[in-house]
Amino acid sequence: MPDAATAGAILTIDLQALASNYGLIRAQARGAECAASIKADAYGLGVERVAETLAEAGCRTFFVAQLDEGTALRRQLPSAEIHVLNGVPPGTERLFAEHRLIPVLNSLGDIATWAEFGRANGARFAADVHVDTGMSRLGLPADEIEAVSADPGQLADIEVALVMSHLACADEPDHPLNRRQLEAFRAARAALPMGRASLANSSGVFLGSDYHFDMVRAGAALYGIAPVPDQLNAMAQVVRLQGRILQVRLVDSSQTVGYGASHRVTRRTQIATVAVGYGDGFPRSAGNSAVAVLGDVRVPIVGRVSMDLLTIDVSDAPGAMARVGALVDLIGPHNPLDEVARDACTIGYEVLTRLGPRYHRVYLGRGRDKA
Repeated sequence: MPDAATAGAILTIDLQALASNYGLIRAQARGAECAASIKADAYGLGVERVAETLAEAGCRTFFVAQLDEGTALRRQLPSAEIHVLNGVPPGTERLFAEHRLIPVLNSLGDIATWAEFGRANGARFAADVHVDTGMSRLGLPADEIEAVSADPGQLADIEVALVMSHLACADEPDHPLNRRQLEAFRAARAALPMGRASLANSSGVFLGSDYHFDMVRAGAALYGIAPVPDQLNAMAQVVRLQGRILQVRLVDSSQTVGYGASHRVTRRTQIATVAVGYGDGFPRSAGNSAVAVLGDVRVPIVGRVSMDLLTIDVSDAPGAMARVGALVDLIGPHNPLDEVARDACTIGYEVLTRLGPRYHRVYLGRGRDKA
């Protein structure tokens, strides 16, 4: 990890805020177990620290996307229940069993593969059955649910831990697909009445108790993303990204800034160049649209974001603040993650998961700072 004194930016991750968000979601779930999604290196924030924090906060069940994520997490959390969302790649059955990982079976082929592995080893291994209720991505569609219901022997050699589905529009509370998916999931549960049931993601938790069933699967909201956009965000902010100013200069009227001459100044303008770019995972689309914050002054990002640099108009900031070596908030208390993502025409999920390795990372929590 880059040294704090030489890194182009500082990424601060507030583990106490993360734990607080887990507690809030668990309380909102009203008795359903609250599992945590920590796929993609815990949404870019570092799975080791995040998993440790969530386990200390009381989380016992974790979801990852890929087998390698599961095996790494097993070494860290020997007693946790770990589910792998992307199914069972051919030839990996024994790795799942050796690491006590629970695969999510997404098709009749997955079910047949996992059942055959159990029969060959004289055991019933745990797995989840994923039913598609409207996402049209992974999971058993209606005809395959009907086929398994008509021939439940297909699951006889599997210990079904969970029957689950995934909401497509939970962040839009009034979207009619939410209710249709709920009814489809209830029908799937009637057809497959085994194991526990799970439907709600982060946003689904806030749709109400009808969506909670036995387990909710918290993801983005853990990391500070608003579960219901355009409403007051009850989640604590977990991430702060501060870029270092490399140079400050005056640019005269009619001159342009950056690649493509996409920004033309209309007055004598003070431009600060910051050591963060899309090579660090900061969105290129933030150019000419998002803002940074210097002290408590909002300063626009002007010109295109390039690989290693971006430029900000600091003309309205106090002169003493806009200096070489000063840190400017690209994500922070006065420009939260969701606002940055909106201004960059993307979503907080993408901003988080693209955070790169060139930042110096600081983890806050439990009374001490950890670099």
